[in-house]
Amino acid sequence: MLLFIVSYLGGVLTILSPCILPVLPFVFARADKPFIKSGLPLLLGMALTFAAVATLAAVGGGWAVQANEYGRWIAMGLLAIFGVTLLFPHLSDWLTRPLVSAGSRLSQAASSQDGNGSSVGPSFLLGIATGLLWAPCAGPILGLVLSGAALQGANVQTTILLLAYALGAATSLALALLIGGRVFTAMKKSLGVGEWIRRGLGVLVIAGVGAIALGLDTGFLTQVSLASTSAVEQGLVDKVRPTPSDTQPTSSVIAKSDQNSGDQNSGDQNSMTMSANPAMMMKAKPAAGGETLPVEGQLPSLSGAVEWLNTPPLTAEGLRGKVVVVDFWTYSCINCLRSIPYVRAWAEKYKDQGLVVIGVHAPEFAFEKNADNVKQAIKDLKIDYPVAVDNNYAIWQGFNNEYWPAHYFIDAQGRVRGHHFGEGDYDKSEQIIQQLLREAGKTNVAQGVVSVDAKGAEAAADMSDVISPETYIGYDRADNFIAPSGMVVDKSQVYAKAGPLDLNQWTLSGDWTVDKEKATLNAANGSITYRFHARDLHLVLGPGSDGKPVRFRVLVDGKAPGEDHGVDIDADGNGTITNQRLYQLIRQNKPVADHTFEIDFQDPGAQAFAFTFG
Repeated sequence: MLLFIVSYLGGVLTILSPCILPVLPFVFARADKPFIKSGLPLLLGMALTFAAVATLAAVGGGWAVQANEYGRWIAMGLLAIFGVTLLFPHLSDWLTRPLVSAGSRLSQAASSQDGNGSSVGPSFLLGIATGLLWAPCAGPILGLVLSGAALQGANVQTTILLLAYALGAATSLALALLIGGRVFTAMKKSLGVGEWIRRGLGVLVIAGVGAIALGLDTGFLTQVSLASTSAVEQGLVDKVRPTPSDTQPTSSVIAKSDQNSGDQNSGDQNSMTMSANPAMMMKAKPAAGGETLPVEGQLPSLSGAVEWLNTPPLTAEGLRGKVVVVDFWTYSCINCLRSIPYVRAWAEKYKDQGLVVIGVHAPEFAFEKNADNVKQAIKDLKIDYPVAVDNNYAIWQGFNNEYWPAHYFIDAQGRVRGHHFGEGDYDKSEQIIQQLLREAGKTNVAQGVVSVDAKGAEAAADMSDVISPETYIGYDRADNFIAPSGMVVDKSQVYAKAGPLDLNQWTLSGDWTVDKEKATLNAANGSITYRFHARDLHLVLGPGSDGKPVRFRVLVDGKAPGEDHGVDIDADGNGTITNQRLYQLIRQNKPVADHTFEIDFQDPGAQAFAFTFG
């Protein structure tokens, strides 16, 4: 019930979001009609359609997205006709020709001044069209609902929460519509400007359709905020989402333990990842004097993995008598990569003393669901302990997990006795392993803690000098993007390089298509530029769908990186994208300062997903 209320309040706040602007003309075009028979049906149609479409988008496949696109174009055509009849009422007769007669009759009925203009049916249908076009800026609350839908699959709760969100938006729009209706009525009576108001609304309706057709509602408007509601929304989310340091997570939102500042990561986008405190939460620290560690629950089922690597399938029952460490990770996550040397060392040190380490690979990006990519990653990372491929998040949900990386410690009786989120505190984690082994009756348990000499991307971050946050390229979670044209979504766009950039701003140059999780270069000689402050810069990259290698060159402040090059480029900045993974491009040796990073791709097909820093 509490989450339902929070979803509703999140919808109410959308009236302050710039993404509501394109649909406002459709709503206010009904301001001079009776609210009960005209405005209310329109808003209900809008809410119900949004809830239905958002449910399909969250839990459906590509067919749902394709069907919604067709519906959007039909809705845009319908509302464009509606706008034209408002602007030029005398064209109504002409518009009744066969090809557009249905839409025209609806438009005339919805916009006429007589009794038919107040009928419920046409207004409800216009609401359906509006619902197909409405793409709200997704703050933390809608992100919570949508990510939960993606993880939990189709269920009644998903639709109810989305409907609550849409009804919240309808409530605030209803209030605005009631107030606007009174203002318009007063203006018409006192000034006699009813026809001009009607024509003005027609212009705005057509402009709204144009803005949506150009993608401004999901591109440029998501970059511009008339009033930031993220802090308010996050406060509401925190009421229903316990902090990980107090209790084991219960929310369905996927989160990542961020290596950076701990601020909300892409929190005002439709995001499935949120940052955790980089201090790294430790639950059930080793007790002094051999005291018993608390019991947090039973080891959940491991049966949901789609594939097991390095081992036959493991079960919770079959692991009884063993001490188990479960490590949730994904191979393009820099935080995970930096913790793996320790997990690998624990597996080797204690394998003969009763410890089983299980890596649960839960993908963040679509390419990480490819089992061949995962197999190549565990080969490159020299992981020889069991790995469960958890593409459907079945094991993730069983643990109520929220973080990459996350370590859970299970005793020989199959009980969860502690957990740790993110990087760091490796000594304390190893002490938990030692204590659980002793509780299991193991003698001569190895003492001390492992020491690792990690190289490349696996090396620990220099947290004292990281100011740049993890930054996603796809529009679903993009932040701090700068371009004269704004971000154009899901279609080819030639971008002109913006500049100069402020710290943590980035831009594109060349012909790119930006989708929800990545940007793809359509023609050779495109670039990405980022103004950053950190010792290390990484970029998750992949070749095009044809798999052909993509050559690139990196520049720092317009020059070759020299000794500051990362492991995936040479001193001149040259490198090649050969597969989908995280590439370390910069590792500075000199004192860290603000620098402008630029990567120029010499071949088409490059796919860029996310920047991370360390």
